[in-house]
Amino acid sequence: MKNRVITRKDFFPFSEIVSSRGPYRFTEKLHEDHPDARSRLSKGHDYDVSSNVFTRLSNIFYDEKPNNNKEYIKILGRENAKRVFKYIEKDYIKDYVSLNSYKVIIPQANGSGAIGEVLSTPLIGEPLIGEPLIGHTETFLSIGNYKDKKTAENLMKYIKTKFARALLGIKKITQSNVANKWDMVPLQDFTSNSDIDWTKSIHEIDEQLYRKYNLSKDEIEFIETKVKEMN
Repeated sequence: MKNRVITRKDFFPFSEIVSSRGPYRFTEKLHEDHPDARSRLSKGHDYDVSSNVFTRLSNIFYDEKPNNNKEYIKILGRENAKRVFKYIEKDYIKDYVSLNSYKVIIPQANGSGAIGEVLSTPLIGEPLIGEPLIGHTETFLSIGNYKDKKTAENLMKYIKTKFARALLGIKKITQSNVANKWDMVPLQDFTSNSDIDWTKSIHEIDEQLYRKYNLSKDEIEFIETKVKEMN
């Protein structure tokens, strides 16, 4: 199946739209305004929006948007074993490529590396659509960079297909979901101009993908049997 997919002339790796770990970074302005921040962050990680940053820098993150003239963005992270959003001054976060657009946010790690796992965890939750002016801690990764929400929703459907997650499983042999694990997954056109009808159910999208890549009955049966459903 892998060779059938990656040898196509139109193959382009999905990994190209998956962020590196920790795409959202602090700016120098944060350290200028809060000189004590360095001593509260791990050594050598002065600019990392780390998984425990809500605890380490609780004075710069807010549960509610402050009522002042400053511009704020939301950061998705975890606190007390729950997924939460907190506000931070926009000037304190570097302007990552998808900060001002729609994207899909997934856990940076999940499962054990078994083929066909779902892209969620009991603690971190399901993938979600990240709207403009939403970033996240290193607990998560960003996928895509779109002007409209519908395209991001179609991307979300794709990563939930059994087809995409079967190919992800070729390189995802640990918990990590980082970009290079997606190298064998073919990127699709997620707009209305696509050769895939994204208005269909995830199961029907899988069937379209099986036809597009000319998968054999045995390959389809393997995927349908081994890969867990995501709704």
